[in-house]
Parts: sequence; structure tokens; C-alpha cells
Amino acid sequence: MTIIIDQPCLETQSEERNVHAEETNELVLDGGFLLPQHSQDGFHAPDINSFGKAFRNYDAENDRQKTVEEFYKKQHINQTYDCVKRMREEYGKLDKTEMGIWECCELLNEVVDDSDPDLDEPQIQHLLQSAEAIRKDYPNEDWLHLTALIHDLGKILLLPSFGELPQWAVVGDTFPLGCAFDESNVHHKYFKVNADYNNPAYNTKNGIYPVGVGLDNVMMSFGHDDYMYLVAKENGCTLPAAALFIIRYHSFYPLHREGAYTHLMNEEDVENLKWLKIFNTYDLYSKSKARVDVEKVKPYYLSLIEKYFPAKLRW
Repeated sequence: MTIIIDQPCLETQSEERNVHAEETNELVLDGGFLLPQHSQDGFHAPDINSFGKAFRNYDAENDRQKTVEEFYKKQHINQTYDCVKRMREEYGKLDKTEMGIWECCELLNEVVDDSDPDLDEPQIQHLLQSAEAIRKDYPNEDWLHLTALIHDLGKILLLPSFGELPQWAVVGDTFPLGCAFDESNVHHKYFKVNADYNNPAYNTKNGIYPVGVGLDNVMMSFGHDDYMYLVAKENGCTLPAAALFIIRYHSFYPLHREGAYTHLMNEEDVENLKWLKIFNTYDLYSKSKARVDVEKVKPYYLSLIEKYFPAKLRW
């Protein structure tokens, strides 16, 4: 089954964007494309996270931030090109177990992400919070609702039955390997201890990649993003290409938030990035202490799972 989706509207002139926004009551995002201005029943992005701080504030002084910085120190030191290549080969076998999507969602009740400065709730709540927020504003894009529900399922790699990988190998912002580490990466200073940092083959802007190579051909740091992308792709899911792009690169904040590494993108990446930027608004700002009633929304998401995925998947 092929899913055809309309690309978000992209305006090129700031003046036109402002006029268009006034006429249609829409909100212009940083990427230049449009997101509907929310009604009273729609999603409203909060100004602060559940700890009373700005979102993605990696400098705030509290106990949570110390945990986050220690995480990034380990991640930046250990995620090398050779290490990631081995991990991708091992976990790309998808030989750990077989189970359905909702069964995997329930496993995330046992997972808390040490890299996240904005939330310390079980991950299934984050999945449902982001999915329900998108559902309010994009009621007809069911593929996007399901993408939000499953985007973090790769975090099951933290569980003993999946090898109990260390947090630095599963969560956190992702970044390309095989080229220089851009300074927009969180806690960039710790890359200086990474074995690739002084490798002449890897420490230039382009590294081993030609300009416009396409992100699909770039070795990204390993984690739940890439793992869930492999699970979805290899199990024959019928979600559109934009959904797979969101799953694979939603933690690639240096790209979709800071605008780094764009020289590696091809035309398809540019189009899919528009959807990723829309998704990120809900992924980031829907995190809260307010719990979603799982049993109330479960039937809807089970119907989407049945539509786009087989009953059992290899993991």
C-alpha cells in the first residue's frame, strides 16, 4: 500500500509568510512552513518543562542536569564510527524476539530516559502525550499519530531482554559519524576524547561523504531512532517515507533545530525535514506530568497499528 501525503506549505518570503498567517490564522514556524493556529481544544506548547525550566536547557543547575551531562559525556566518548558500525550490524539482525507494536509500547513502562532534561516519566506516557497532541491538530493524518506513538519504541534496547545496552548507546541526540562533530551538538566538548576526533579521514566538514550524499547514506550515531527505523522498514510497515524519516532522525537536533549538517542532505531529505520539524513541536513540548488515560485511547491506536503493521514483528 502506498500512502500519498501532502507536503507542508513552504513560503519563501517573510512578508508573504506574515500576510498569509494573518489571513488564515496560522502559525509560522522557524522552517518557514505553516502549522494551524490551535483552537481552545488544540495543543498549546508550554513555556516551561515539568521541572519549571526552559525546554532543552542543558545548563540549568539541578540534579537532573548532572545526570544528563554525565550521559552526554559517555555518549560522545564511546560513539565512534567503528563502534556504531558493529552495533548496527548486530541489532540489524532483528533476532531478539517477536511481538506486536502495542506489546512493545507496554514494555516502555519500565524505561526512563537519562538524556532527557525535560521529563522523568515512563516513556509510554511521552508516546501517548505526543500522539494525542498531534491528533488534536492534525486529525486527518493518522499516519502521523501512529508515528508519534512508535517513534521511541527503540528504547526497549535498555531492557535486559534486549541486551540491556547502556543509556549512551540508546538515547540522546544523534549526530553523523565519519565527518567533523559540529559545535551545535550538545556538550560538544566531550567529543575531544572520542577516538574519531583527530582522525584525518573524519575530522573535516565533509569527512568521508560527498556533498548532497543523502542522510540515508550517512552513518549516524546508534540509538533507538535507527533501531526503530530498521524494525519498521524490515518488517514491511506501510507508513509513508516521511514517517520513517521522522522515526530515524527525530533525535537529530543539530539538524532540525540548529540547521547543521544540511550539506549532507539530498532533495528527498529536504522535503521530509518539513514534516520532522512539525513533529518535533509535539515531541518536545507535549512532555508533562499530566497522564493520558491509556485504556481510553488504546482502541484507536490499535486500529492504526493494524492498518500499517503486521500483527507480529521481528525485533
